[in-house]
Amino acid sequence: MVTVTMKLTSRVQHLGCLLALCFLAQVLWDIPGVWALDNGLAMTPTMGWLHWERFMCNTDCKEEPDSCISEKLFMQMADLMDSDGWKEVGYEYLCIDDCWMAAQRDSKGRLQADPIRFPSGIRHLANYVHSKGLKLGIYADVGKKTCAGFPGSFGYYDIDAETFADWGVDLLKFDGCYCDSVEQLADGYKHMSLALNKTGRSIVYSCEWPLYMWPFRKPNYTEIRQYCNHWRNSGDVYDSWQSVKSILEWTSSNQKTIVSAAGPGGWNDPDMLVIGNFGLSWDQQITQMALWAIMAAPLLMSNDLRHISLQAKMLLQNKDVIAINQDPLGKQGYLLRKEDNFEVWERPLSSLAWAVAMVNLQEIGGPRSYTINIASLGQGVACNPACFITELLPTKTKLGFYEWTSCLKTRINPTGTVLLLLGRSQTFKKLP
Repeated sequence: MVTVTMKLTSRVQHLGCLLALCFLAQVLWDIPGVWALDNGLAMTPTMGWLHWERFMCNTDCKEEPDSCISEKLFMQMADLMDSDGWKEVGYEYLCIDDCWMAAQRDSKGRLQADPIRFPSGIRHLANYVHSKGLKLGIYADVGKKTCAGFPGSFGYYDIDAETFADWGVDLLKFDGCYCDSVEQLADGYKHMSLALNKTGRSIVYSCEWPLYMWPFRKPNYTEIRQYCNHWRNSGDVYDSWQSVKSILEWTSSNQKTIVSAAGPGGWNDPDMLVIGNFGLSWDQQITQMALWAIMAAPLLMSNDLRHISLQAKMLLQNKDVIAINQDPLGKQGYLLRKEDNFEVWERPLSSLAWAVAMVNLQEIGGPRSYTINIASLGQGVACNPACFITELLPTKTKLGFYEWTSCLKTRINPTGTVLLLLGRSQTFKKLP
């Protein structure tokens, strides 16, 4: 523990306190409240596992029994989430994506699981997942068909919501394929939200409403937040740096529209974490983890937990980074500045702390140095008059106390990120 005593002029002390109080008032004023979806869920970003990016729509269990979409796959993942520490750090939702259904509804118009790949049915799978202390997510579509061509929920919103509740489902990912109009799309998302709440079961509602709305008109995020717990804005993430980079570019380009919409109960969803797969370098995996934490994004992994490296597992289970993502203040971070192929992102946290991510976007050469004025961070109040800075990624290092007027210099690998936590210390004292 480090104690620093600093002598400040009364004018600087007064200015620092005034700025801090003004900023705190701004933060508290901006927190979305009564206009959020009123189901009491997703007060922090949802964490879990989702099959799509890694396993896609593989239905060939004869040729590929270990990677097809089946109850066996989800039971194995549930076992690992329970036994390998995932549940303990917050990953609690085990989510099925497209391609779980039979080709037709049953005689009563209800969705049904493919009888060969899910012979015990979804209710049995939900019970198994719940027995592990986890929650089950499922997938459906607002239109006439799912994106992969299975039965959609159009015309069946109420019966599908009742079916999911009866099965013990805890999260619904609701896609937006095969809608005839943006009006039908919006009405369908609203209808399903109300239908889910009507069941009386707590079901997190994950929408893709704005993703399908953007090509036609600017989405109304105030309205979307009233109906959804989180919502996709941009296209599917791929297991590649180009994909992750394009999502970050889209987010920063549209941050004036989307950042203020995020808060307890409703979050912008930049799509799955692909850490532990094939396409990202180690530095790029650090960048995705750090920036998803800064963006207050749902942390839904899409990887194979049976074959994940220890290094990737430790990154995904990093409690310090998860704490930033799950911070109860619920404010999404934003791009502060971009210069010379560096980006600086920051996020306000509870207890007047801040998270800062510095990204080196240059894809040629070696590590580069970057220097930043401490006074420019956290809207000028994060380190006023001083703060304690800890590097969390790529390695956890206590950097020490920094005054408001000082600079911080660091080296960042190509496509890598340095993630910092700027906080107050209980032992920090100001003398008159």
